[in-house]
Amino acid sequence: MSTAMTFGQKQFIPTPPEKGSFPLDHEGVCKKSMMRYLNCLYDNNSNNSLCRSEAKEYLACRMENNLMAKEKWSKLGFPESNDQIEEEKK
Repeated sequence: MSTAMTFGQKQFIPTPPEKGSFPLDHEGVCKKSMMRYLNCLYDNNSNNSLCRSEAKEYLACRMENNLMAKEKWSKLGFPESNDQIEEEKK
């Protein structure tokens, strides 16, 4: 008899993340870009809007090394082109 079913509690059924797993970078392939991003956050009091270029560099490294699924930049919250950057500034 399982203790999880004691006192009429419902059984916990884990669900996987929507986009699958996010593999760890065991070999440190993207460590430099990760550290640049973390240092930027530290230097800017965790204001991630000031570290967008570092975040994009880190995500690009992860996608290039198959540590995450390749996604369009727009799905990750980044503009695809310079035209979109100019539109966001307005």
